[in-house]
Amino acid sequence: MPDTALVVGGTRFVGRHTVEELLDHDYHVTIFNRGNHDNPFADRGAVDHVEGDRRDETDLKAAKLSVQPDIVIDCVAYYPADVDIATDLFSDVDGYVYISSGDAYGEEEIPKREGETPMRPCTAEQAVDDSGETYGNRKAEGDREIVEAANEGVNAMSVRPCIVYGPHDYTERMDYWLDRVANYDRVVVPGDGQNLWHRAYVEDVASALRIVAEEGEPGAFYNVGDWTAVTLEEMLELIADAMDTEIEVVHAGERELAAAGLSPDDFVLYRDYPHLLATGKLADLGWESTPLDEAMARTVEEHRESERDGSEYDPGRGNEETVLGVLDTL
Repeated sequence: MPDTALVVGGTRFVGRHTVEELLDHDYHVTIFNRGNHDNPFADRGAVDHVEGDRRDETDLKAAKLSVQPDIVIDCVAYYPADVDIATDLFSDVDGYVYISSGDAYGEEEIPKREGETPMRPCTAEQAVDDSGETYGNRKAEGDREIVEAANEGVNAMSVRPCIVYGPHDYTERMDYWLDRVANYDRVVVPGDGQNLWHRAYVEDVASALRIVAEEGEPGAFYNVGDWTAVTLEEMLELIADAMDTEIEVVHAGERELAAAGLSPDDFVLYRDYPHLLATGKLADLGWESTPLDEAMARTVEEHRESERDGSEYDPGRGNEETVLGVLDTL
């Protein structure tokens, strides 16, 4: 009998790739979710589906009894209470892995290291808040629940990705830049293009989740991100190479951007202070990162087949043309 895996979530982005990773390593996989999104595995007999709400403890317990999983990958635990309930319910599995976030870190250090860089605090009010402002606080408190569960004998671990990109990314953050490179010869980037926001290729996140479930130390956190972190400008060069095109990256400072009513923060994946996660602890378990050119080639290929363009993050091409006009007069 193959090992059984329960993926809480499992149909959209990280979860979808995690299911593929588990199938590639001969797991029998069941996904557990509310069925609100299209199931890419609906026609594949190797993947079972149990419908339910992960925040309903009765539904979650029914899924456990139905599947009797060896490992559990929890893709949609957004509140500390979710982790508390899950680690109690799955206290007897070989491995429970919670997807946390690099945003759980509470101090700006380069790089951020597991067990060394402090985590964000989390008040009782933040623990139940649903706004983006408390996301990192809630993820950090979920990590504390992992430690507590491990102290009680549960094989519970945490994986902390930085910004995730790759095929089927419904957030469309990378799609904005993919669309810009595909459609324009000159691409405006804020600052000098050297800002660094560590990113993680989604297939590498999926392999990290499996490896940590199999090999991780209970109560431990594992960062995951591209082994080689690249700047925003280097990312655009990777995209251009994958698209077999050439672009001119145009740097725009705060003054030039202000001419069009823009600021650096209006550009997605821009971060003023570098965000870099140390990934050696994960590599010590045997994890490897996909070469950047391969990761971007797969990302570009799927982007071209999709209808995503990242327009939610578009600062307006007209505004960019204004900035370009200002720069051309300097």
